[in-house]
Amino acid sequence: MATPQIATSAPERLLVGGRGLVESPRWHDGRLWFADWTAGEIFALGSNGAFEVKARAPAPPLSFDFLPEGAMIVVSAREGRLLRQSPGGGLDAYAELAPLAEGLWNEIVIDGRGNAYVNGGCLALVTPDGRARRLADGFAFPNGMAVTPDNRTLIVAESHGRRLTSFDIDTDGAIANRRVWADLGDGVPDGICFDAEGCVWYADVPNRRCVRVREGGEVTQTIVLDRGAFACMLGGPDRRTLYMAAAEWFGMERMGEMAGTGRVVSLDVEVAGAGWP
Repeated sequence: MATPQIATSAPERLLVGGRGLVESPRWHDGRLWFADWTAGEIFALGSNGAFEVKARAPAPPLSFDFLPEGAMIVVSAREGRLLRQSPGGGLDAYAELAPLAEGLWNEIVIDGRGNAYVNGGCLALVTPDGRARRLADGFAFPNGMAVTPDNRTLIVAESHGRRLTSFDIDTDGAIANRRVWADLGDGVPDGICFDAEGCVWYADVPNRRCVRVREGGEVTQTIVLDRGAFACMLGGPDRRTLYMAAAEWFGMERMGEMAGTGRVVSLDVEVAGAGWP
């Protein structure tokens, strides 16, 4: 694995501070969206720095993504279902996940065809008609996910496995050819995103950093933060802004103690984002 390049010449910009456990940054409709798991709220951040609450849902976890036509889909982790936001702002049932696996559901990514991949006790697929089916299991704490721009490859971050695992995606959304995309050494991947060169950025909570890595494990850039990095997203008008959601981590049972430690910071990077989210 190559020696990491530490980004010190361009310090990150503070966009949002004083929040709780911030997660799931998404670039959508010209704005940055993110969740505050501590508060159970989803926000949209405007270019003027103001942000507004767009949804409230049971938390934690509290992950979300968007269908191609723009509707927000929220993971109701403890109920084992997906919720779809109505035009009026309410959250209605979209798909049932509970019959597929026990335990909490965690992360979601929706590809360009409207297929939603959700993980927790297993990896599940929810097709645009709301039908859910189990795809795979045996993950070492599945976390962030991303899909390539051609909708043909899914990557799952395995936090406890310290690796990124990839699958080929069939035309019907099913997956095959499970393999290790990158062994991360001491890296503990959480939220992830793709860029236009086919590299993955991953956030790392215990190592307090965001890392850009090529397939096979070569590290090309590392951004060191002062607290745990939970997720990252490439966005902005040209998708060359890396948004990083960070907070102090005390464990799920001490979620309230994270209040005030959460922040969203950004840094300009050379390679634009690609794919989903």
